[in-house]
Amino acid sequence: MPATNLIQRMFQYAVDVAQLTQALPYTAINKVYNAQIIRCSSSVYANYRAAQRAKSSADFIHKLKIVEEECDETIGFLTLLKSFNPPMETRINELIQEGDELLRIIVASINSMRKRISNQNNPS
Repeated sequence: MPATNLIQRMFQYAVDVAQLTQALPYTAINKVYNAQIIRCSSSVYANYRAAQRAKSSADFIHKLKIVEEECDETIGFLTLLKSFNPPMETRINELIQEGDELLRIIVASINSMRKRISNQNNPS
């Protein structure tokens, strides 16, 4: 998948998560989780953009590791929100699925880059 398509997908993910938070009822729990999930889901997008401007392969991997952590955190908070918002379970599950797909892509990218670096350092 071209990087621009992935950037657009991550942007849309952050927007979709933010729209979910607007649709949830205002409760003490939702308030706290919503604030956190908006930060981590938008960080997925922002840090992936930053990775595209990495100065080296190691810097690229480092930035993708941040994306990986933030994406995993988003999935975790979505799972928590689902526990407290059963009427929104279907929509939250869709966002968890999209987050999981994005996470798999990022992990695969990290592994590919590590393999490429290893092959460059240890030519056969």
